[in-house]
Amino acid sequence: MKYSFRPQGVCAREMQVDVNDQGIIENLAVVGGCNGNLQGIGALVKGMPAQEAITRLKGIRCGAKPTSCPDQLAQGLEKILTESGK
Repeated sequence: MKYSFRPQGVCAREMQVDVNDQGIIENLAVVGGCNGNLQGIGALVKGMPAQEAITRLKGIRCGAKPTSCPDQLAQGLEKILTESGK
């Protein structure tokens, strides 16, 4: 299922992630932010269990910011898994 959310405190304006019924990330698209880096993150998490992506990405900071695009993705995935019961 495709989910969209607006990250907070980062350059990216929207994240769209497809998570299947088994909790596997099938695709990630990000609007705004550092295009090359976010395409790389999307390629790395494709096929990965969402829970594993959360474990790997949660808490990453961007410079002096208390969060980052990877951290915002992890937070969004947590919300998706909680709300969908996956």
